[in-house]
Amino acid sequence: MSIPVVTVGQTPEDLVGGLERLHGPVTVVRRCSELTELLAACQSGLARAAVVADGCEGLTASLVDRLGAVGVAIVALTDNPEEAARLRGIGVASALSGVESAALASRIADAVSLLTGSGQEAAPRSGMADPAAALRPTPASQADVPPAAGAGKIIAVWGPSGSPGRTFVAANMAGELAAEGKSVLLIDADSYGASIAAVLGLLDESAGLAQACRLADQGLLDTEALLRVATPVATKLGTFRVLTGITRADRWTELRPAALSLVMERARDVADVVVVDTGFCLESDEELSFDTMAPRRNAATLRSLEVADSVFAIGAADPVGVPRLVRGLGDLQAAVPHVSPIVVMNKVRATAVGRAPERQLRDAWERYGPESSVTAFLPADPVSADAALLGGSLLLETSPESKLRRAIADLVCAPAQQFSKSSVFSSTARRRLKG
Repeated sequence: MSIPVVTVGQTPEDLVGGLERLHGPVTVVRRCSELTELLAACQSGLARAAVVADGCEGLTASLVDRLGAVGVAIVALTDNPEEAARLRGIGVASALSGVESAALASRIADAVSLLTGSGQEAAPRSGMADPAAALRPTPASQADVPPAAGAGKIIAVWGPSGSPGRTFVAANMAGELAAEGKSVLLIDADSYGASIAAVLGLLDESAGLAQACRLADQGLLDTEALLRVATPVATKLGTFRVLTGITRADRWTELRPAALSLVMERARDVADVVVVDTGFCLESDEELSFDTMAPRRNAATLRSLEVADSVFAIGAADPVGVPRLVRGLGDLQAAVPHVSPIVVMNKVRATAVGRAPERQLRDAWERYGPESSVTAFLPADPVSADAALLGGSLLLETSPESKLRRAIADLVCAPAQQFSKSSVFSSTARRRLKG
């Protein structure tokens, strides 16, 4: 069966004619003058593959995702080794501009085979954050697959609406991990109310994560570039880096899932632990728009949860926060089924729950809550928390002996010798972190 192909740019006549003279493997169905025309032709279902002979510098990770979502594999022609490496980084197969017709046809067939899953297994770039793109894996041959991701672990900190304290907890987690001697990168991926910069007292006007996503989309994000756009934050006990969030909520379109995936891959290379502060909303964007190819408002949150090695679900320990967390965990399970969240009750206090608040919360959770058990309880400490926020600092600097600081340190670092010092850490958490 012949593969329908569209081309873009000033493709040499002998190349197109050579493909046609093969009589079978591929058929050129349209020649486009620019990438936008090619995209329109591919979205109409006209082709299964695209050959970009001119203008491949305009190919981005987001565009590759959109073409892959409609089942179109891409082969770009370039003689520039640096450009070929950039294209490999965004999942595009490449060939020399003087490639013979039979070799190009074979290259196209390989790319289509990988895209449809009929050839060697390829890992998908997109997931539930981009429903239309879930149709295909990365369109690249085995030789074009980027180097394996580093060994860094990704921790996503999520919580339902209502300010349960996820940003404050995420920032202090990063500080505690850095104090343990680990290389840490903190990422603000909240597309509704990014506030890591404010919590850390940073004068942020650049939106580091948006810069990183822009470079990733163009295939230009390497480890050095990522370190350049990440802001170093020094504390008394250690230093970590931060990718600050978008400065305005209407900039959410800059956090495309394909680009964010590449940022996460590079983050694993530069840090032992990557802590991601996510947004609260888990709604499926296709329910909000009839255009399945449109950007996704909640893609940054969903993609962060999909790629995370561990997900901490933070809920406020009060009569309003607990039901929100219960409902939120159900939404989380529906949105990202493979996640097994580590449930954390924050702001635990007797005035909101009653005497022996931990026991009452645990009893109520076991009776009415979901299957996920509560892993830890973080005590309410408004004096210490306010002091840290006022100074743009972390608890380890402003209140190093506070119960809240020790509870967060136990939660994320869990040194065995501290288990006997705090009642806020449950036996479930001890078993999970020891294993």
